[in-house]
Amino acid sequence: MSPQSAVPAGADGAPANAKRILVTLIVIAAVANMPLAMANVALPSIGAYFTASQLQLNLIAVGYSLGLACSVLWLGALGDRYGRKQIAILGVVLAIPAALVSGIAPSAEILIFGRLFGGFAAGMAYPTTLALIAALWGPGAARTHTIALWAATGGAISVTGPLISGLLLRIPDGAVLGLPNWSLVFIIVIPLAVVALFMALRNIPSHVNETTETVDNLGGILSVFLIGAFVLALNFFPFAQYRSLALGLTAVMLVAGVLFSIRQWRVENPLYDLRVAARPTFWVAAVGGIIVFGALMGAMFIGQQYVQDVLGFGTVEAALPALFAGAFMILAAPRSAKLVETRGSRFTLLAGYFFILLAFLTMFFFWRASASFWMVVAAFILIGLGIGLAGTPASRALTSSVPVTRVGMASGTADLQRDLGGALFNSLFGALLASGYAAAIAAQLANEPNAAQIPSSVSSALEMSYAGAQTVAQQYPQYAAQITNAARAAFLAGADQAYLAGILAVALGAALVFFVFPKFQAEKELLAQYHAADTAAD
Repeated sequence: MSPQSAVPAGADGAPANAKRILVTLIVIAAVANMPLAMANVALPSIGAYFTASQLQLNLIAVGYSLGLACSVLWLGALGDRYGRKQIAILGVVLAIPAALVSGIAPSAEILIFGRLFGGFAAGMAYPTTLALIAALWGPGAARTHTIALWAATGGAISVTGPLISGLLLRIPDGAVLGLPNWSLVFIIVIPLAVVALFMALRNIPSHVNETTETVDNLGGILSVFLIGAFVLALNFFPFAQYRSLALGLTAVMLVAGVLFSIRQWRVENPLYDLRVAARPTFWVAAVGGIIVFGALMGAMFIGQQYVQDVLGFGTVEAALPALFAGAFMILAAPRSAKLVETRGSRFTLLAGYFFILLAFLTMFFFWRASASFWMVVAAFILIGLGIGLAGTPASRALTSSVPVTRVGMASGTADLQRDLGGALFNSLFGALLASGYAAAIAAQLANEPNAAQIPSSVSSALEMSYAGAQTVAQQYPQYAAQITNAARAAFLAGADQAYLAGILAVALGAALVFFVFPKFQAEKELLAQYHAADTAAD
């Protein structure tokens, strides 16, 4: 390997103009982060506008993180080879047309495409931010604190998206350019992208610790099929009419996974070095981080619909609990960085898992039809504490386990933690919500004395989604209260299945970290060995 020129660092390992560079990277990350959860608050409005099914709503919610998850490994490697600054700028530029496509989408299908397109654009911009931190900041406390600030700020920006969405949804339809108010939720990203573009051109150094080796493009294509087929199969499996498609996608996933693994073992310069990935400080942190960040996105996906559909609050109120999560992420991040340095990644990860588990238990036992708004806030505070504590060790362990010329692999994996985690948990929670909702509605309809007299079109609309039930309620105002109560009860039945899945996933993740991730002293010794071996190989 022949890494290209590095930027001189100070005595603390930080580069010149460190604050300016970090602010720029955080703004670029915001362009990629904000759209992740902004659609969640708008889902009821989008569902009503398009009369969308629960499956379509799930795909709109998961489309952005799916595009990100599919692309980050490949695009991270391209950044390592051809220039992280250039890839980041391209991603920011493409975010503008992606936002336009989503904002003016004439159908749910075009909106899903726009979300995917935006995710691919973000896959260029976001992973390069962490890669540049790992390349510009030397190993040590300065890098750990920078990663903590980047992770916490990025997470906080993600959760401010729903509040912005809620405020925009207060604007009357047609008041801005004749567009429905939900369109503004996507278009609002454009001015931020313009600011990020100018900052990136001005402040980010070019060609820092980059490799000159070729990129495994075939491996990149296989990774897209592997991750994309996996996430889509999760979305389609709960629906009987799409079961054959889900099985076909599963077959694609298995074939792509086998071919990808064979390719990575045999190619001279793999896209994803499986020998490095096999290091316990790497793969356990990767899996652990997927669960951590997936828990946040899953909680926001379910929680924001629950606050609107079940508790009956407006769009702004639905977004407020996530702000508490963001605030507590930022509060916990400095403590997390100190714990990593003094107690190790394992201890800090487990501390984060503890609070996330408490959050899902709170949802399962206390998020009922009569719950108070502050009970929702309490769960999100626990989520925020957990992410704030666990995010830093998950990202830091990845970047510390790879050679500097492969930080794109680490940053891609760190992004994959959030995006694949978000896609998986959104898909899993959405699938469980949809199937549980439909089953509960069907059971209620079957118990109706006049069930045989209910038109099949009405039954289908009721079982489709909460938005479908509200459409039926408008058509039959004399039964509106009964229909709404039944839809709320069905939503809670599906949501409970999602909360149980979250509890199980967090418990399994904590067990993995506890039993497999090395303890503090062993972690330090392993990372020193990896660094020495990687330096000798260079």
